[in-house]
Amino acid sequence: MRVSTRVETVEQAEDGWVRVRTDGVEVRLLLMTDDVLRIRAGFDGDFAEESYTLVTTAWEDRLDSFMGAERTRVLTPPVAVVDEGDHVTVTGGRLRVRVDKDPFRIQVRDDEGTVLHSDVVGLGYLEDANGRRIHTSEINPDDAFYGFGETTGPLNKAQKLITMSPKDALGYDARETDPLYKHIPFYLKLDRTSRKAVGYFYHNTYACDVDLGREKSNYWPAHSRFRADGGDIDLFLIAGPAIRDVVERYTMLTGRPPLLPKYALGYLASSMYYAELDADSDRAITDFIDIARAEDIPVDGFQLSSGYCTQETAQGLKRAVFTWNERRFPDPPRFFREMAERGITVSPNVKPAVLDVHPRLEELAAADVFVRRSADAERTAGPGPAVGAWWGGPGRFVDFTRPAAREAWKGWLTDAVLAQGTTSVWNDNCEYDGIIDQDSVVDFDGTGATVGRLRTVMANLMCHVTREAITEHDPDARPYIVCRAGHAGIQRYAQTWAGDNSTSWETLRHNVATILGMGLSGVANQGADIGGFHGPAPEPELLVRWVQHGIFQPRFSIHSVNSDNSVTEPWMYGAHTPYVRDAIKLRYRLFPYLYSLMERAHRTGLPIMEPLVSAFQADPAVDETFTEFMLGDSLLVANVLDPGVSTRTVRLPAGEVFYDAWTRERHEGGTTVELPVDLGSIPLFVRGGGIVAVADNQLDSLTRDDVTALRLVCAPDRDGRTVVYEDDGLTRAHERGEYRSTEVTMTAGERVVITLARSGSYRSPVRSLLLDVIHPERAPYWVEVDGERLPQILYPERFEAAERAWHYDPATGCVLVKLPDPDGDLAVTISFEPFDMIGM
Repeated sequence: MRVSTRVETVEQAEDGWVRVRTDGVEVRLLLMTDDVLRIRAGFDGDFAEESYTLVTTAWEDRLDSFMGAERTRVLTPPVAVVDEGDHVTVTGGRLRVRVDKDPFRIQVRDDEGTVLHSDVVGLGYLEDANGRRIHTSEINPDDAFYGFGETTGPLNKAQKLITMSPKDALGYDARETDPLYKHIPFYLKLDRTSRKAVGYFYHNTYACDVDLGREKSNYWPAHSRFRADGGDIDLFLIAGPAIRDVVERYTMLTGRPPLLPKYALGYLASSMYYAELDADSDRAITDFIDIARAEDIPVDGFQLSSGYCTQETAQGLKRAVFTWNERRFPDPPRFFREMAERGITVSPNVKPAVLDVHPRLEELAAADVFVRRSADAERTAGPGPAVGAWWGGPGRFVDFTRPAAREAWKGWLTDAVLAQGTTSVWNDNCEYDGIIDQDSVVDFDGTGATVGRLRTVMANLMCHVTREAITEHDPDARPYIVCRAGHAGIQRYAQTWAGDNSTSWETLRHNVATILGMGLSGVANQGADIGGFHGPAPEPELLVRWVQHGIFQPRFSIHSVNSDNSVTEPWMYGAHTPYVRDAIKLRYRLFPYLYSLMERAHRTGLPIMEPLVSAFQADPAVDETFTEFMLGDSLLVANVLDPGVSTRTVRLPAGEVFYDAWTRERHEGGTTVELPVDLGSIPLFVRGGGIVAVADNQLDSLTRDDVTALRLVCAPDRDGRTVVYEDDGLTRAHERGEYRSTEVTMTAGERVVITLARSGSYRSPVRSLLLDVIHPERAPYWVEVDGERLPQILYPERFEAAERAWHYDPATGCVLVKLPDPDGDLAVTISFEPFDMIGM
């Protein structure tokens, strides 16, 4: 074992690092920004900088050339290092670091003196007898912990043990299974006394676990423990105080989501059934799309399962990546054309391993693309590819850390998939957990490493190569990549989902927490298979409730491989199809709001689905809540998640005002509301100060239809602001300034002022605006647009026919202001000042 118990020397190097040499391991400190401190315990001794993960650094990295334009170098702020005798202080930015010498401990405070982090004396940085590297931190017994990427169970992980060693977790238990598919060693700690948050990002790719106060010992204070199978303890400590601050700074380090094509927010149909038919899968899929249109159900994509690439082999029908089954898909280019004519983007499933019976095995092997045997395995079997468990038998896994393998993969992917007619790829089964020998060798861009060290980043690298292939094949297309696995930073490449979930009410409920945890881990574009992927068909009520929840997920896909031979489809229960249809149509009406949130995530890294503890951090009553969440800043979603209920109880965050989105009834925050619900209910609240952009014309295809009439739902209880973002949604023209960003500012008071300020050169298809202003207390006295009075129309039918007017609806207490979109700046003033008509 190696244990660090006392400091031997402390010195400040010219490169900005503070080097703390202990009797166990050297620890280096670097204030990277005013709010981010890097603490690195160099167990491997070389302090090598070679990261596939970081997009922002303050040092030279061996993989800078691989990362290319993705990576940005920043200048570190100045720090003052003072030796105080028994301790050393390092001060800079907003952080104050104290290094106690004997016993050794690092403690970090913010500029207000609040302790953000403190090592446990004696346990701070150690290597155990099994070679695992461990960092132990003091915690308060009532601290809350969030993030951790993709996990099961409740949102707050206090007293849990979280494992990160990605698995192909088919049919997992949404409350208990651990681990799942992702490896994101990042979490937030919320001090429930100070209400301040701090982030812990462990820059380490080995399998690891995090104990969050589960372990107790009378000899040590309450503590959390990070333990990795290898590598350095390389901690980026990220100050808040807001949870949102931490998420923005974490995504500054690891990357922010791309602005996906708009159809990625549509209904993405799928089922393993269609690609597994004996023949004519292509016809079955186009028929599915035609049925959806006939059923008046919007749809924009089809996630094509891997059955399209099955081939007859000596061992029977097996999946073979980069091939097409000619009985199922006799003419792939024709299939893609026919789907495109229907406004559908097809995302073919691609897997990173091949069976020993793959028909192109010799070609693939000749390109030397596979993970290689370990030294021990070579002594008995000779040099060659490592073999692991794969779908259908023994398989070989592609080494995406090898430059030649990446180039070969791009060529095969382009020829077999992209050239057939798509710019979208679904990367699947990239957990690499079938390789038993974790000492198997990967290239690591020339320096060599074990697969145990780097298997967690293979999904990221596979998506990196996929993005390059799509961009080189069609430079003006926005790549749309879907991926099941991923390490920290996967958000900058792909839309992800929570894998092969099981069909149950329990999964519906706890997958909400899973998605919210991913959002706090920088992965805004996340979802879970609607209706459940594995198990018997969802019962009718469960299907309806899952769709009603799923419409708010960034990724909305109904996908299944039902164990009872049924196929989960929107119309599978005829009597319930209207509820499913209505919910999906609501998602499409919300497209302007969702697309603007995706653009916000692209700029800031903030979640699209956000837990209440992040949005309302000052309210301790929401620390555990995950059955309700915020969609952006303005909508609180409270889906029905239980069977057979007639009411839905919602406790609204304190210090706020909320309006029922349907009835416009006002509710005070801090109170509990009991809503009557039926099978068609989707409980939804507009937050006071909120602004929600909605399509007023029904969209049936995000690919082909435009928002021509835009409704802005406004709740002017207090000032509010939002950005409505528009572009063509398909190409990269927005990178050349062809977008329209509308900053909507709302000033509350007796005179409510709503201004629209436009930027960008995109010519929006929006032709009419409707301001839907919630104000049940009083009707307006007058309404002005850019200083000019607007006519009032009392009769609703005449108002509907008018192009430029205002109307007050006393049934909902809303002012409706209708006018043409001027494609320029705009100011609307609504006077709610008292007016004594009798006295006049």
